[in-house]
Amino acid sequence: MEKNIPEHNISQILEVERLFHEPARIAILSLLYVVESADFLFIMNQTGLTQGNLSSHLNKLEESSVIEVIKSFAGKRPRTTIKLTAEGRLRFKNYVDSVKDFFGSL
Repeated sequence: MEKNIPEHNISQILEVERLFHEPARIAILSLLYVVESADFLFIMNQTGLTQGNLSSHLNKLEESSVIEVIKSFAGKRPRTTIKLTAEGRLRFKNYVDSVKDFFGSL
């Protein structure tokens, strides 16, 4: 039996934040949403992304003011720490809520 999806629900999913609507970015943002910050290697190991692929996704998120990338040193070793900005946290929460609402109405 087919179920018709109301038109307003279809437009709702089409209007989600497209920057986030990518599996690798959802994984990155989900990790960052539950911690204050995480270092580059932790995110790379948790997501299974390559260094170059992760860097590319982080650049897009940083350019959109969703994350902040903090470069520092631990002794003489470079360290890259990533955290959600306040705006990024709100935008990701809104994205998750929109997706939940859409699938909850099916």
